[in-house]
Amino acid sequence: MLQNQSHLFSLEEGHTYLNGAYMSPQLKSVEAIGIENLQKKGRPYSISGEDFYSGRKNLRIMFAELVDVPDYNQTAIIPSVSYGVATVANNIRLEKGDEILVVDEQFPSHIYAWQKLADKYGAHIKVASSPSIGEGRGKQWNETILEAITQKTVVVAIPHVHWADGTRFDLIEIRSRASEVGAKLIIDGTQSIGALPFSVKEIEPDALIVGGYKWMLGPYALGMAYFHESFNDGEPLEENWINRKNSEDFANLTNYQSDYQPGADRFSMGESSNFNLTPILTKSIEQLIDWGQDNIQSYCQSITDRGVDMLRGKGCFVEAEAYRGYHLFGVYLPSHFNKSAIKKRLTENNVYVSYRGDAIRVSPNVYNSEGEFLKFVDCIY
Repeated sequence: MLQNQSHLFSLEEGHTYLNGAYMSPQLKSVEAIGIENLQKKGRPYSISGEDFYSGRKNLRIMFAELVDVPDYNQTAIIPSVSYGVATVANNIRLEKGDEILVVDEQFPSHIYAWQKLADKYGAHIKVASSPSIGEGRGKQWNETILEAITQKTVVVAIPHVHWADGTRFDLIEIRSRASEVGAKLIIDGTQSIGALPFSVKEIEPDALIVGGYKWMLGPYALGMAYFHESFNDGEPLEENWINRKNSEDFANLTNYQSDYQPGADRFSMGESSNFNLTPILTKSIEQLIDWGQDNIQSYCQSITDRGVDMLRGKGCFVEAEAYRGYHLFGVYLPSHFNKSAIKKRLTENNVYVSYRGDAIRVSPNVYNSEGEFLKFVDCIY
């Protein structure tokens, strides 16, 4: 069983960081790689032509392994979730009256591009509303999504787990229902990939978009995406030199090419060779693969189970385990609890969480301990 990994991070003693869904801390090993590669720019002659390709290839291979993509050529390097979602939306054509299904209070980066696309074609955004807080909420929300998919549905654009309270959506069932009506399934995996197992081979999404600075433990402004082969003839958001065929031949770059690199690489952002950030994210993903995402889930469960039972004993609502991950969940307080006083106690005790809607969002990882989670629980009264 995976043990506590706090020694691999630089979190200060006395600070209880249960906020990985906001931004992950950085591994010491990753920090060292970042410094090493930052210093290379002081010696530009140490950066070879091959370096423009080798680093980005390694990153794509590592990401493909992390999310079980059979061919790394179907992955792309992106700067943000909004970039990845916009890339998908840029390659979808709709008819008037078509529907794009999203879930209630979805993160904005996975909304705005769909609104723009719907407006362009006279289509509609359909929202699968969240049920009231209470027992069976996650199950009911998943059922609502399945019922909302109809013959009018062209795109189902949802997260793997909800960013506000960690509600987990049954992507196998949703994929099956979407396939019945010929709808594309576009997944935002930012709040799950790196901590919750995900298999592209099993789920078969049309696209998976992931920001790198949360559960993949990577840097800000770098992410990854998977695009199904059906997008391989698509139009990228930008035209950069490295995505074109034969760009490895520096001497002939002005022999302009109409063809792109194979697979989804046409969708990679410009300057994706990024000599600072690319090796950082690569090293982070290597560490995640070494730990195993299933082991990360088991570890998070082991340090939170007792505390969650205590929270429920206080009258708090925490989603049933079958409909959430152990790395990210919302704690909903009874109406008579003083939320301001609780927030003040958490701040005074250096316990870091987030507040999203009516939920206290708690997001532990391998650098946390059961004692730290119980410290959070002790502040809830």
